[in-house]
Amino acid sequence: MVPDRIERDILIDAPPEVVWSVLTEPEHINSWFTDAVELDARDGGAGTFTWIQGGAERQVVALRIERLDRPRFFSFRWNFPQGQEPTDRNATLVEFTLTPEGGQTRLHLAESGIRMLDRSDDQQASYADEHSNGWDVILARLAGYAPSQHRAPTP
Repeated sequence: MVPDRIERDILIDAPPEVVWSVLTEPEHINSWFTDAVELDARDGGAGTFTWIQGGAERQVVALRIERLDRPRFFSFRWNFPQGQEPTDRNATLVEFTLTPEGGQTRLHLAESGIRMLDRSDDQQASYADEHSNGWDVILARLAGYAPSQHRAPTP
């Protein structure tokens, strides 16, 4: 059976405010997630993530922000067709939950709604596999990048 949800937990060596900035500000998102980003970072804001593959081939993914609760929670729907509104039938929901742990941040990622997509079982299974592997790579990049953005206060 196709999983409906992908979940990951990672501990990032940076405080929640730093991780929040890295998750929500385009100049940071370009450093660990995508090649180009446009993002209206507010509830209901729209945006796109663009990946450039093989030099010229571009993959553009539309997204719509569902909820921002600085610096604890960020969610968006994505992968819906350009020009359409996101629904639970054409877009999955990605949620980032940030929890402080000492001077670090526990980040919980969940991408859900895979089985609700109007796609064949094979397409849903392929999506789940690609995104499961993709989140492992992307979150490793995030965990490596975010600490470099944490600046110790000057005495």
